[in-house]
Amino acid sequence: MSASKFDPGSRSPRRRMRPLPAVIFMSRWLQVPLYLGLIVAQAVYVVLFLKEVWHLVTSAMKLDETSTMLVVLSLIDVVMISNLLIMVIVGGYETFVQRLGVEGHPDEPEWLDHVNAGVLKVKLSMALISISSIHLLKTFIDPDQRSEHAILWQVIIHLSFLVSAAVMAWVDRLTTRTHPEHFHEPAPHAPKPSEATDFSSPEGA
Repeated sequence: MSASKFDPGSRSPRRRMRPLPAVIFMSRWLQVPLYLGLIVAQAVYVVLFLKEVWHLVTSAMKLDETSTMLVVLSLIDVVMISNLLIMVIVGGYETFVQRLGVEGHPDEPEWLDHVNAGVLKVKLSMALISISSIHLLKTFIDPDQRSEHAILWQVIIHLSFLVSAAVMAWVDRLTTRTHPEHFHEPAPHAPKPSEATDFSSPEGA
């Protein structure tokens, strides 16, 4: 027998799809303009970031410590939102449209190696929590700019993000354990040579 028959890297011939499934499958390309639009939105955030940096530099001698901290938190907020956009653009395209083909690239993101719909949702939830934390910290630094009612709702929304992220992470973990074959998990641990049955001992006879 030829070894290529059992080669896991060999690809089977592409099966021709029926017209309707082919159209449905090709509809995933309709998402491409959405991701391109998010790239444009990220460019807008870059402009806003540079505007905030320029404001910080030109007003450095006039701002007090609290005002400086609020501007810096605004910069961090823009960076966190930009990170969220990157995860949606790169992870969403990789998961729902087409492989990017960056395997082996020195700049390949570490999180992209094991991304799927469940992991992507958890990462997006964590990013939203980080953004909410920045807004909450800005409110606590300068609470006079918000009413007690607004602060209360801000805390409630932040806690809702925390609970939602915890639930999604638990569901993703439960799904991964229930169907590990869908998530490319390694096979169960094989016994080491030292753990194998010793046939020379009376117990292994």
